[in-house]
Amino acid sequence: MSTPVRGRVRVAQGAKRVRVFLGGQVVADTVHPLLVWEVPYYPTYYFPRADVVSGVLAPSGRTSHSPSRGEGVLSTIKGGGGEAVDAALEYPDSPIEELRDHVRFEFGAFDWFEEDEQIFTHPRDPGVRVDILPSSRHVRIEVDGVTVADTVRPHLLFETGLPTRYYLPRVDVRMDLLTKIDTVTHCPYKGAAEHFDVTGHEDLAWSYPTPLPESERAAGLVAFLDEKVDVYVDGVRQDRPKTKFA
Repeated sequence: MSTPVRGRVRVAQGAKRVRVFLGGQVVADTVHPLLVWEVPYYPTYYFPRADVVSGVLAPSGRTSHSPSRGEGVLSTIKGGGGEAVDAALEYPDSPIEELRDHVRFEFGAFDWFEEDEQIFTHPRDPGVRVDILPSSRHVRIEVDGVTVADTVRPHLLFETGLPTRYYLPRVDVRMDLLTKIDTVTHCPYKGAAEHFDVTGHEDLAWSYPTPLPESERAAGLVAFLDEKVDVYVDGVRQDRPKTKFA
């Protein structure tokens, strides 16, 4: 897979079959998707226009300008009894040649499949790997000087570009100090996470009750936001990571 860079936008040829559905009706189906990093954190799929179902694109007359991609033409998609207003975008005269004659669909407006597996949140980055490894390291979590978790059987989650996360068995967590909240977040690699307040602090912990198959080892375990708690590993206090969650 080649990954040419055009200014701040990276473009790569994908290898998966990717399909987009609206109301159960397919609106695009390709085995030649482009992965486009509009932001540094994850890619977006662009479809060859020839692989978009004929007649589903209805230009709205509105445009969207990008400093790197150029002037975009918006279209509304109708299918399966549903409508996604201005949810398709084309850059017919983009300075990035690869994007011309391609269509970008707004991720949250449709149902997406890579091969025959539904994906959520955003496309998976082929350069990201997630490893979840059992460990015998001693991990202890403190919040305001109070130990809220203490275990010698954590699972360590290593995800490309992110700090190590410590996933702990619930029997080794003071669940009486955690309060489940309504927040649910989604990860394209791990699935849907439930969240918890901890001793009066908002949204400091999370868990994946039914993770995606590749992350099954994390099922039911509890992780804490290391940016805002004190983590001790084998008795050594860890530096708090500096991330966007800090």
